[in-house]
Amino acid sequence: MKNRILFIAILAILITSCKKKLDIPNPNGPTSADIFKTADYAQKGVNSIYSTYHRVGLSRNQFFIDIIRSDEGLSASPNSALVNNFDIFNVTDLNFFERRSFYQDCYVGINRCNQVLDNVPSIDMDKNLQTQLLGEAKFMRALFYYYLADYWGNVPVILHTSTTSDQNISNSKQDTVWAQVAKDLTEAAPMLPVNYDDANVGRATRGAAYALLGKTYMQRRMYQQAVNAFAWLVTGEGKDVYDLVPTYRDNFTAVTENNKESVFEFQNQLNPNDQFDDDVNGNPDHLNYGSSIEPFFAPRNTPPFGFCDGQAERWVVWEFLKEKTVNGQRDPRLQASFLYDSTDPRGPDYTLVYGTTWTNENYPDGPANLPGTKNTVCFRKLLTDSTSNTSSFHSPNNYRFIRYADVLLLYAEALNASGQTAQAYQYVDRVRGRAGLAPLSTTMPGLSQTNFLIQLKHERITELSGEGHRWEDLARWGDLSTQLAGRDPGFANFKVGRDELLPIPQQDIDADPNLKQNPGY
Repeated sequence: MKNRILFIAILAILITSCKKKLDIPNPNGPTSADIFKTADYAQKGVNSIYSTYHRVGLSRNQFFIDIIRSDEGLSASPNSALVNNFDIFNVTDLNFFERRSFYQDCYVGINRCNQVLDNVPSIDMDKNLQTQLLGEAKFMRALFYYYLADYWGNVPVILHTSTTSDQNISNSKQDTVWAQVAKDLTEAAPMLPVNYDDANVGRATRGAAYALLGKTYMQRRMYQQAVNAFAWLVTGEGKDVYDLVPTYRDNFTAVTENNKESVFEFQNQLNPNDQFDDDVNGNPDHLNYGSSIEPFFAPRNTPPFGFCDGQAERWVVWEFLKEKTVNGQRDPRLQASFLYDSTDPRGPDYTLVYGTTWTNENYPDGPANLPGTKNTVCFRKLLTDSTSNTSSFHSPNNYRFIRYADVLLLYAEALNASGQTAQAYQYVDRVRGRAGLAPLSTTMPGLSQTNFLIQLKHERITELSGEGHRWEDLARWGDLSTQLAGRDPGFANFKVGRDELLPIPQQDIDADPNLKQNPGY
């Protein structure tokens, strides 16, 4: 009898103990609180946040996902998984690397932000620098959540560093995620400087915070709030900081970076002494790898298009040809945006691609792995052809995530949506004027609110094509549907109520029983 009682008691203890995970701190492992003791480590902590962008999910896959899923891009890749999961809305793998790495890298960045925000306030250091660093961390956390809200919508909001290995957090609704983005940016803006010295160019500024705040309100269709945020850059203190550069192409070359049109750009310096192949698992934040925004659009195996994983839809070219400049010329932004058989208006015999002509390399009969070579259109803006006649898998070009032209067009859109259409014309005219086009205020005066928005859709595709903003534009306008199949056949498979958002990686759902999958997957 005693033995039976003893057995039951031991069994009860074992059952109880199994309900808790063994979580013993590693005495040899320093915690973030141990590390964040000095101003030097505060600075290094913030630097590590920016370094997150050099991970492949953010530096390459984010850009590819946005462009190929939207109606401006397509994939003719021999890798059918890319075509299925992005171009034709046929999700075959909930753990697909190109999508999963983007999602998980955002949370890597968020964790780094949280470490700074949790620990830097207690450091005895210069208060102005401390405020700036905390503002940078808030801005970058907002940026990572901006991506998550835009692409996945219903994701966990984590605002503090995890102290245990068992942190199960439920999804938040998309609007809650957007609200957190707005909160972080509202708090960050006054903490950030208007500009930096040359040694610190690329850090988050007050203008970047207000611009991203305005973009956040635009995605929530809170148009008056967006007007107020953008106003800092357009009519307020920032109007003397930012402007359009005279030459449109200067926004996309490595020798004209961080110019006055740049509101926030990711710094992708390439170290010429670093030579290695694509396997950099030992150092996933490596700066050289982070600069590889080019590979899905650039030359690699067969000039000029390499893998041919990502191309532009031909309809975008026709959009540029709808209107000539005041001098009767073709819109110069077309040549700056794409490489195709007539990038030079004289045709393929004169169109140069990395030092050779389109005719010699691709026209009319291209290699078997380049379907439709004659009609292929390659995104040009992040390629290296402006500085080299040799294609490269890694690009040193900075990615201008927010340009002033984007701000001006969004400001005009917000004004129009707020019933201030007449006031909106001047900001569209500034963008058109740089391209040599006649002012909209003289060619299309008195447009209704609806027709002004229709025209703005044209203005945004011609100014911003291939820059990673098209998907959010379509989502904001409510244009994501099978109706886009007329210009992008992949949208014939688009399912309303599912494909507006990406699936959360199954790997993360398996690790967290509180996490739920997005609808339809």
